[in-house]
Amino acid sequence: MIYDVAVIGAGVTGAATAWQLSHYQLKNVLLERCADVSFGVSKANSGIIHGGFHHPVSTLKAKLEIRGNLMFERLQHELGFPFKRTGILVIAFSPEEMSTVHKLYEQGLANGVRDLEMCGRDRLLQLEPKLNPEVIGGFFAPGGGTIEPYRYVFSLVEAAKRNDTDLKCNFEVVQAEREDNAWVIQSANGETVRAKYVVNAAGLFADRVSRIFGAEEFTIHPRKGEEYLLDRNSSARPERVIFPVPTAHSKGVLVIPTAEGTTMIGPTADPVDSKWDTSTDADHMKKILSLVRNMVNGISPRDLITSFAGLRPVMDHEDFYIALSEKAPNFIQAAGIQSPGLTASPAIGEYIKDLLKSAGLPLLEKIHIVTELAPKHEIRHESLEEMDRLHQEDPAWTHIVCRCEKISEAEIVEAVRKGHTTLDGVKFYTRAGMGRCQGGFCTARIMKIISRETGIPMEELTKKGGGSRLAAGRLGDLEVQINQNREASHDSGRVL
Repeated sequence: MIYDVAVIGAGVTGAATAWQLSHYQLKNVLLERCADVSFGVSKANSGIIHGGFHHPVSTLKAKLEIRGNLMFERLQHELGFPFKRTGILVIAFSPEEMSTVHKLYEQGLANGVRDLEMCGRDRLLQLEPKLNPEVIGGFFAPGGGTIEPYRYVFSLVEAAKRNDTDLKCNFEVVQAEREDNAWVIQSANGETVRAKYVVNAAGLFADRVSRIFGAEEFTIHPRKGEEYLLDRNSSARPERVIFPVPTAHSKGVLVIPTAEGTTMIGPTADPVDSKWDTSTDADHMKKILSLVRNMVNGISPRDLITSFAGLRPVMDHEDFYIALSEKAPNFIQAAGIQSPGLTASPAIGEYIKDLLKSAGLPLLEKIHIVTELAPKHEIRHESLEEMDRLHQEDPAWTHIVCRCEKISEAEIVEAVRKGHTTLDGVKFYTRAGMGRCQGGFCTARIMKIISRETGIPMEELTKKGGGSRLAAGRLGDLEVQINQNREASHDSGRVL
């Protein structure tokens, strides 16, 4: 088979592009180096739908951010991922900071952002009573919001697959060459894919992919952002996303009411050398706590339940790089997609689709398209009557596996049957393991369900693919011996 388009990278950019292209009479494939989609840059995203005021409209970032922001209501209606238009508050505690606030406000107006509101202290405290009362002013951007980025990616990919897009995970591109007017793409495990056009949406590794295809030379610089998550019962949870005034390289440390009820604080913005460095640091945690306590009342380290870090794919010029390659035929670059890449992603998909058309890809709309996914049952949100109906249909719907997040066995089975066969895949699809105990109660139960549904032996199950084995030692009657000679991984197995 020769595909029309191969999209390399199944994060927000690649998934949105695959979703756009799936509306046309094409045969496409989405290639992902990890064991599941969204497992790269996208899974550690802050989950903010930005308001269109941080960047001047002369940048591609701003143009696509503003367009993308307006697309999320329809996408949520069609695809059903968690999304809330909470609004964003940018706050200041000094006259100097208010000067920056005014510049951002004026920039937002120049960008055409609607309904921005300059606010004094009283208005800010009316909009968000949990703000530190020493705040002196700021502005309100009601168009901002929050989203679950991994669920967004899962939904895009599921919809693309239902419209005849193929997905190949564990496909790490290592070689590419032109043959008979098509690209022959080879993975590390020896699998080969042929495609007439290629989109490079490889995130942190877009520079490497570009070199493999003989395209432009550039460097992706990883910039680490540490995030800390507060329990959903934290009294500090605000109703709005809270921004400080930005720095030269960061939008600052934020307080984020996530779309599913927890509160996130962060991120940092530190250049690092390694594209694998997702460690967190106690000193950074203390710094973040100090900064956010100055913005919002009630934040306590006792409410912290986990930490994680993501790496942003930064290019030297800081703007998105989305263009037809001038060196490699039928090759589209989509690199340097850092913040606000999530917000811009649906518009990026459109932009790439148009670039492909300009490069000669024929685009004929399909007559029959799956535009909406069936609503997803989540037992924590169902009425008692609906819970009773689901129980009669299958008792697994009311068998709670994850107590913290109230996730049922049936929800985990659904995730596995949709192809999410790692612990992280199930966690991101269902939220099982994301609560206060961070999987302490439910991990072994989830593993047993995955093993039962897939036939994968317990000792072969992984956290996120590769060598991230989950079990070592004894688990009930099961004793697992890890093969010390197996291929080294960036993830180590952990003892249960």
